[in-house]
Amino acid sequence: MDVLDLARWQFGITTVYHFLMVPLTIGLSLLVATMQTAWVRTGDRRYLAMTRFWGKLLLINFAMGVVTGIVQEFQFGMTWSAYSRFVGDVFGAPLAMEGLVAFFVESTFLGLWIFGWDRLPKKVHLACVWAFSLATIASAYFILAANSWMQHPVGVEMADGRPRLTSIWAVLGNSTVLAAFPHTVFGAFAVAGAFLVGIAAWHLWRRAEEGRADEEGAVWRASVKLGTWVGVAAFAGLAVSGDLQGKLMFEQQPMKMAAAEALCHTERPASFSVFAVGDVSRPDCEDVKSVTVPALLSFLAHGDFSTEVKGIEELVPLYQERYGANYPVDERLGELSGQPIDYVPNLPVTYWGFRLMIGFGAAGAAAGVLVLWLTRGGRVPRGRWFPWLALGGVAAPFLGNSSGWIFTEMGRQPFVVVPNPGGVDGVWMFTARAVSSSTPGEVLTSLISLTLVYGVLAVVEGFLIRRYVRAGVAGVLPDRTGDPGGTGEKKDDDVLSFAY
Repeated sequence: MDVLDLARWQFGITTVYHFLMVPLTIGLSLLVATMQTAWVRTGDRRYLAMTRFWGKLLLINFAMGVVTGIVQEFQFGMTWSAYSRFVGDVFGAPLAMEGLVAFFVESTFLGLWIFGWDRLPKKVHLACVWAFSLATIASAYFILAANSWMQHPVGVEMADGRPRLTSIWAVLGNSTVLAAFPHTVFGAFAVAGAFLVGIAAWHLWRRAEEGRADEEGAVWRASVKLGTWVGVAAFAGLAVSGDLQGKLMFEQQPMKMAAAEALCHTERPASFSVFAVGDVSRPDCEDVKSVTVPALLSFLAHGDFSTEVKGIEELVPLYQERYGANYPVDERLGELSGQPIDYVPNLPVTYWGFRLMIGFGAAGAAAGVLVLWLTRGGRVPRGRWFPWLALGGVAAPFLGNSSGWIFTEMGRQPFVVVPNPGGVDGVWMFTARAVSSSTPGEVLTSLISLTLVYGVLAVVEGFLIRRYVRAGVAGVLPDRTGDPGGTGEKKDDDVLSFAY
């Protein structure tokens, strides 16, 4: 493998792993803030138990997310230095905002929240968790603004062969980020909702198997109910925001749209492929048979049932005419120097990635609804299939989020910065030209090292999550003679009793 392939594998492995933590942190932080708000307003100890238990898991996940996220920035310099020089003038502003504003607020108020349980007044302590939660949202927005500029460059002019920022407001108000941001946040809520449902349902099942019927079950039932409704609402939000993204993709990245459908030939109206049988990797589609919904792709692309959607075979000549048929002759391009440019993304990855994104998202929401139905009225199924259903529902939205990001990033190949059809000429970059002048051995060494380190971190996080999940609320609540929140008064009238 050459430097380009190794660099892409390295970035893909580390980024997908890091993004497992990101949506859970975003979604769970807001849910924990909501739980604590309910406790402060009502005094119901059930909500305190929920806050402490889910908050502990949030802290573990956030810590791992910070550790794995640091590597992403170092990779720009290690293996993508040419890319860093090209986008540096644009990325400097949103990434600085993310680090100096959003992450600073996150870390500051998270520290106050962690150490302020017995030191701060309840409402001040509550304000800390809300500040942390909202800062995670702001952090996501700034990161997405940078990523969306790669998908749709705006607010720049070309100077000395590189884009120079002319309007930070154009970058922050990019139509692409305005669609990607709510889609990402809804995806985060889908993950957090499934996380609540799966773990709480497992606890209900375990308590039923052990014959325990104490009041701690109220914590898990409330968690199942909250997680289910959040997951269902998130899936509805994903459908709406995904539709907006599809219409932008039709305008901004027509090749990605065609690749998502393995649409080889132009159609008017265009049908949506639900499922395909055959080799979708061939852009001529000779061996592919699809189950389709007539005219649905036209509606997804433009909001009507008659729009023409261009296929791969017609788009390739258009891309060659505008962006060149061959790579430049440049020794830094290695084997690709002077070779024809393949403008067709990896079709199996884009086609099936798009469907896995939708399928896993729907499966996570459906699992939550089914668990809520099965546990209605105090019921708990006793079969061993029930915890597998619940925990499988946890995995589904994680896989859906990962599939969606893989589709988004691989669907824009061979560009690392995609040309804006209506933007400034020359503001694009081929992935092949973005890598550093490293040797294959150097990149392979860092790839193996980072993969092993991330593997160790995965084991550590899995151990910690499993440990605190099995301990339940008894493992996180303080002695109930204390008063988390700062009054120090003895509480003898708690709503629930727990065995500490």
